[in-house]
Amino acid sequence: MEQLWFTALLNRLLGGPVLSLLLALGIHPKHADAPITNVVSMQILVVLLLTLTFALVRSRLSVDRPGGLQHIFELVESSVGNLAGDIIGHGYERYVPYLITLGLFILSCNLIGMIPGFESPTGSPVVPLGCAIVTWCYYHFHGIRTNGVGGYLKHFMGPVLWLAPLIFIIEIFSHLARLLSLTVRLYANIFAGEQVTLVFFSLIPIGAPLIFEALHVFFGVIQTLVFVLLACVYLGEATAHDH
Repeated sequence: MEQLWFTALLNRLLGGPVLSLLLALGIHPKHADAPITNVVSMQILVVLLLTLTFALVRSRLSVDRPGGLQHIFELVESSVGNLAGDIIGHGYERYVPYLITLGLFILSCNLIGMIPGFESPTGSPVVPLGCAIVTWCYYHFHGIRTNGVGGYLKHFMGPVLWLAPLIFIIEIFSHLARLLSLTVRLYANIFAGEQVTLVFFSLIPIGAPLIFEALHVFFGVIQTLVFVLLACVYLGEATAHDH
């Protein structure tokens, strides 16, 4: 396995304890000498960078003289809040922190691969699948929390009683399909974008790759917006009272 420099650093520092933990859990990594993969290391790096950014913003919060970074985060919070408010409706405020965190994590994972020496972890299907599973569990949890188990299960029955068994089965498959939809959409776009950029960079190393890098940024932002938008839609459906 070809390791990125950050992956090699993590394996040098933490490879031994990580390998021991994986073996204790019955997991046998493909490369025992490098149990931390590039995908995992890039996620760790993204989380560290976001945590440092949040800490920096928190330390410089000011009502009288807000800085540029504070303005950016206020714009992000306002935009996501407006989106959630329009789609989810009453009580949307409780979901905004999750939606912002999800969006910033996905966006950072999408774009970090543009930096030489790094790669986008969302270019691997495991990361989009993880985001999809967390979001799937999150909206089901809040659906049950808001409506109760019985009330939430009524969402799966439909308005016609004698069709309820059929509608229930269809709804189950529909919700499971959301995992596939969220995963494939994000993974395919980021993976394809990186591969196209690499191909053109190898053919025309000057000029042309910049165009595809700009497209990669555009599609990275769009896919983040789509993921967050769908999360809002699913939360709105799960927490609604009238079905």
